[in-house]
Order: sequence, then C-alpha cells, then structure tokens
Amino acid sequence: MSILIVTGIEGARNCAAVVGAQLGMEVELAEGRKTALAALRRREFNAVVVDETLAECDPSAAEAIWERAGLAIALQINFALSGSARLIREIRAALQRREREQTLARRAAAAAIETELKTTVAGLLLHSQLALSGSEVSSPIADKLRMVADLAGNLRQQLSAPLQVQRDTAA
Repeated sequence: MSILIVTGIEGARNCAAVVGAQLGMEVELAEGRKTALAALRRREFNAVVVDETLAECDPSAAEAIWERAGLAIALQINFALSGSARLIREIRAALQRREREQTLARRAAAAAIETELKTTVAGLLLHSQLALSGSEVSSPIADKLRMVADLAGNLRQQLSAPLQVQRDTAA
C-alpha cells in the first residue's frame, strides 16, 4: 500500500516520512504536476493527496492528477494549515471508509450469489420431484431423477448451513 503526496511546500519530505511511519505505508512525494503524473504512470496508489494551494493555483493540473489517479482515494488538503497529524487522520479515515465500502460490496455480492444459487437449487429440486411424481417415468430415469433430487436436497442443506452460522456469530 502506498500514498502519493503532491505538494511543493517546504518540509514536505519530513511530513511524508512521518505519514509513512505512522501509517506503515510507503509514501512518495511529488513536487508538482509533472512528477505526480509520472508517478501515477509508473504505479498505482491507494491514496493521492494534493495540496489545496496547487489545486487552486493550477486547476488543470489537479484535474489531470485526479483523472490519472485511477482507484486511488483522492484527498485535497491545505498543507499550509494542516499538520502531519491531521493529514494522517484524514488519510486513515479515508482508507478505513474505503475498506468498509469494499466489505459491504463483497457482502452484497455474496448475498446475491447465494440467493441465485438457492433459487436455482430450489427449482432443480422442484422439477426433479415433479418429474418423479409422474406415473410414466421409466425405472432407469426415475433412479437418475431421485439422484438429482437427492443431490439438490443436499446442496440446499449445505447452502442453508453457512447462513445460519453467520447469523449466530453476528448475534
């Protein structure tokens, strides 16, 4: 995990070193638009912090940086007014917020997949049982349908078991 800090203020290297040490992340410093864009072309960052002064003085530079930032968290901070402690809090909060959003997205995707699987298995189970209830089913086909119904029933039970465990641990 790494952070790109874009600022030209004096003492930025010390600030970057403190941020890196406090967050346990690699911090790269870019003193302007060109070095920031070159860094963004070389690699991806978890967060890109742009000095508010740079963003206000050269909005097109800030826009170019934001466009190239990709999935990095974009932060704009006034380095002249903010110390490294505030910068660390802002970055930490943004990274934690991103982690929570990703966790929620994963849970939603897992729930959607689980629902789809359960619906498919229920349909398979229902259709195989309906086919078995018919009187004109030959013995070899009936055996195969029973196997399909048993497999679908077992799969349905297995899909239900993890959900109950998750609810018990959340309570």
